[in-house]
Amino acid sequence: MFARSGLSALAALVLLCCCCSFAAAADLADKLRDDSELSQFYSLLEQNPVANSTLSLRSCTIFVPTNEAFQRHKGPTHVLYHITTAAFSKDQLEKAVSSDMDGNPPLYITKNRNGDIYVNNARIIPSLSVELTNREGKRQVMHIIDEVLEPLTALPSAKAEINNLDALQFIQKADQLNLGDNKLRTYRSQMTLMKKETLYQAPGAHTFLLPVDEGFKLSTRSSLVDGKVIDGHVIPNTVIFTAASQHDEPKTSAAFEDQLKVTVSFFKQKDGKMHVKSNTIIGDAKHPQGVVLAEIVRANIPVKNGVVHLIHRPLMIIDTTVTQFLQDNGENGALRKFYEVIMDAGGAVLEGINNLSEVTILAPSNEAWNISSIDNIIRDRKRMTDILNMHIIKDRLNVEKIREKNANMIAQVPTVNNRTFLYFNVKGEGTDAVVTVEGGGVNATVLQADVAQTNGFVHIIDRVLGVPHTTVLGKLESDPMMSDTYKMGEFSHFNDQLNNTQRRYTFFVPRDKGWQKTEVDYPSAHKKLFMRDFSYHSKNLLERHLVIADHVFTMKDLAQMSLTTDNVVLPTFRDSLKVRVEEEAGRYVLLWNYKKINVYRPDVECTNGIIHVIDYPLLEEKDIVVSGGSYLQESSICIMLANLIMITVAKFLN
Repeated sequence: MFARSGLSALAALVLLCCCCSFAAAADLADKLRDDSELSQFYSLLEQNPVANSTLSLRSCTIFVPTNEAFQRHKGPTHVLYHITTAAFSKDQLEKAVSSDMDGNPPLYITKNRNGDIYVNNARIIPSLSVELTNREGKRQVMHIIDEVLEPLTALPSAKAEINNLDALQFIQKADQLNLGDNKLRTYRSQMTLMKKETLYQAPGAHTFLLPVDEGFKLSTRSSLVDGKVIDGHVIPNTVIFTAASQHDEPKTSAAFEDQLKVTVSFFKQKDGKMHVKSNTIIGDAKHPQGVVLAEIVRANIPVKNGVVHLIHRPLMIIDTTVTQFLQDNGENGALRKFYEVIMDAGGAVLEGINNLSEVTILAPSNEAWNISSIDNIIRDRKRMTDILNMHIIKDRLNVEKIREKNANMIAQVPTVNNRTFLYFNVKGEGTDAVVTVEGGGVNATVLQADVAQTNGFVHIIDRVLGVPHTTVLGKLESDPMMSDTYKMGEFSHFNDQLNNTQRRYTFFVPRDKGWQKTEVDYPSAHKKLFMRDFSYHSKNLLERHLVIADHVFTMKDLAQMSLTTDNVVLPTFRDSLKVRVEEEAGRYVLLWNYKKINVYRPDVECTNGIIHVIDYPLLEEKDIVVSGGSYLQESSICIMLANLIMITVAKFLN
């Protein structure tokens, strides 16, 4: 029995030894060779004797791009830049590790909020990392990455070998580096003039934003690049590669002190282009408050003390008018379609903007124009001009000023389009603030606020104002000013009809503050109107506000009709609505049942109708009596039944 057990143990030991021998024999080269998805890197590895020697004899970490990554990659691949001569699991990776390339340029390790790990701009694909021991007993680790790593390289014509430059050396030797058509001569000259060399040769890991010569076309712009502006182009002690960057997360720049505070953040447009923006939160006479945008024209260039991004213009400098900004961003930029529509509508709109000493533009992004409902409108030059003018405000209006206007109510701001107002709302504080604007029936969100110009601001928005894209119900549901009417319509099932695109509605919608006034004037009635038990009465009341016809009635229509008759009779669901509309001090007033009700927002267009937001509901005294009587009658019946049951039970017990 014991002998059999001994033999079994011996057999197990032999099997274990065989397994260990097999594991020892399977090194990283074998893994690479056997994985068809990594064949392109393995082919390059085979041809590099230094890399082969490292895999055979030394501990190492190797970052291996997938074949798919090679399909996106252009240019040569530097195999040794993907290898470091120490073994690091994902948890052991430091903030920077030295590569095996000549000069040992560093590889930077960062994480995003999701916990993804990046080496430079390449993401380490989770769960595919492998750790082995080679035949020499050396520990080796392989991480699979989704991009080919690209080191800083010199032009073939460079006179001297260039390895592992810091940011200052990068700027000084930029003409010898492989940077395409990008030149840094103007910025280099200003950096030297301002004696800021130490900023760029500081040890550590920083992010450097360098404007190329193309960004200094304006003859006076270079003179505005002083020492503080140069500080605003450096994010100290933080390395940011674009793939790992957090969208629109402000980072403190080197220009951050008591009298001047500048942050820098990265963001990606929907077209895939990466941008940076500076935000001068606290400015001075030379450095005004506001946002400046710059496109990254060459990203993710690693240097000895961090990473360099080349940008198309300097940050912090506000030296163009709103018109110039639209022209600069209209050719191939984020506002290309907006600018095209402006030009197609004729020169009057652009000339009007140019003539304003103070102006704010709400500029729809390129993607905002990708809606089918706008195609026919663009062909109508007059209507398109009205819509474009709806995006123009004769005032310098940044978010802080909007917030001040919004302190006690939704901010109402006039546009250059006669009788058209925009309604702003700000929720949240600081970087979490969300600004929305409503104009012509369209709710838009501000994607990029406070882009500062010499004569005003540009806010980039996600929709074209004045081009309806939702039904009456959709507008009612999404607009924060109409939430009480929407709630009442939901529980009474009044809203069920409002998505019907075969009908044309004119809906007089009391804004929330109007319903709040009824709570003061008629507290009992207000309470009942918002109770499900009285949904019948709520529905009847809302039906009085809804005009159903084969066309809509704008406020201008109703005002003109009121000139020829005492009361305009409008068809509603059950009966008719008799109203009169007058103009007072440039605003519309609704006269109904001897009451004057201000029209807060006229002509909110929808795909199946129009909404007029009014300051008070069309509420009659008899509505209250009916509701109250019904409630008392139902209550009395319940009380009588309860008393009858109690009397019956009492008699039975006796």
